[in-house]
Amino acid sequence: MFSRIQSVHFVGICGTAMASAAAAMQEKGVKVTGSDQNVYPPMSTFLAERRIEVISGYAEQNLAYKPDLIVIGNAISRGNPEAEYALDHKLRYCSLPELLKEFFIRGKRSLVVSGTHGKTTTTSLLTWVFEHNGLNPSYLIGGIPNNLGQGARFADSEWFIIEGDEYDTAFFDKRSKFVHYLPEVAIVNNLEFDHADIFKDLDSIQTSFKHFIRLVPRNGLLLANGDDPNLAQLLNVTHCPVKHFGLGESNAIRAFNMRYGPTATEFEIPSFKFHINLVGELNVRNALAVVACAKHCGLKNHQIQSAFDTFKGIKRRMEVRGIAGGVTVLDDFGHHPTAIRETLRALRIKFPQQKVWAIFEPRTNTTRRNVFQNELASAFADADSVVISQVARLELLAPEERLNPEKLMLDLRSAGKNAAYLPDVDAIVAHVAKGAQGGEVVCVFSNGGFGGIHGKLLDRLGRR
Repeated sequence: MFSRIQSVHFVGICGTAMASAAAAMQEKGVKVTGSDQNVYPPMSTFLAERRIEVISGYAEQNLAYKPDLIVIGNAISRGNPEAEYALDHKLRYCSLPELLKEFFIRGKRSLVVSGTHGKTTTTSLLTWVFEHNGLNPSYLIGGIPNNLGQGARFADSEWFIIEGDEYDTAFFDKRSKFVHYLPEVAIVNNLEFDHADIFKDLDSIQTSFKHFIRLVPRNGLLLANGDDPNLAQLLNVTHCPVKHFGLGESNAIRAFNMRYGPTATEFEIPSFKFHINLVGELNVRNALAVVACAKHCGLKNHQIQSAFDTFKGIKRRMEVRGIAGGVTVLDDFGHHPTAIRETLRALRIKFPQQKVWAIFEPRTNTTRRNVFQNELASAFADADSVVISQVARLELLAPEERLNPEKLMLDLRSAGKNAAYLPDVDAIVAHVAKGAQGGEVVCVFSNGGFGGIHGKLLDRLGRR
């Protein structure tokens, strides 16, 4: 089916994975075009550097040249003019995970990193361990590791390392993306309720992970966090080997003697002491998953540590965007209460004396709802000042489903936080520029462009 394809159009091309796959298809000699509603860096820059034409906005005429294949992103729904045109004209279309499976993963040794939190960091670290040791893996990561400079590469080695997302595949395929990834080794880092727009409850997420676990072959391995109660019931399988990793004593691969510092962390396994240039307990767990997987694939402790020594982190994960007026501005992709809490906990270790500001944009389909109303308030425990931006598209949700910003403010203030709920980026920049003193730290949490807030903040702080 896929062998005669000479032109591909990506609908929703500015997603990290979509843009990376588009670039890889172009490298295969395929003509690539794409369109997107919101064209913003880093992916817009990435595509421009590769001279891939990106059309701003969706329109039927974008498909007038009748590409051989249309890849429809998972943010696209019925009613999108390009999706409708593809259906009307019976053009060949597929989801991104299907494209990956058929063009890039089949025949490779696929290492899939899944879980609610830490997927991007774990996948990036695992990829760097393989790359640093000359194994030249293909990879697809939902972020941009600083060591690699891009979120994806499609090489000719036997290894394919991929971030396995439990989010649904496309409007025409409601299964989780990771069921397409042919896992030889499946890492499951943790499991929590998330994605309230597609999963009804924790049970339905667990069911999706069960489907994923069912795909691991008998000559593969399921590597799972043995400390996570939400995972325990999924691990009683006999079709493939299972190994537990974690900090608890019952784990086959266990970290102990953890030492947390402001720029690095140490932990031991029975035969070796590891050192990572990442902060906090969440990153010990991420690194431990990497150690377990890499050792299973034949790498030695010293080879793994050598890669850890040179790992430079990931864009949008506690990334310092600049310092202006003595204020350090960071960017973080955190958008689930647990991710926000763990990041702030790590920042507390990194900046023990400084006042920490947290600015949060509730824009995911989960955080716009009230499913984490209470958890969200407690997620900011390690911040001194909290700014929440106006909840996006709130009017599209039924009143009883919406996040209640007034209650959130009340809860934060009663916990002793200086909290503000502000309508837009300009108001937030003005508020922070007025209140933040030299030496303080501002961490912006968003999984979108957030109106270019980082640059605006740095500009304003620099002009005070």
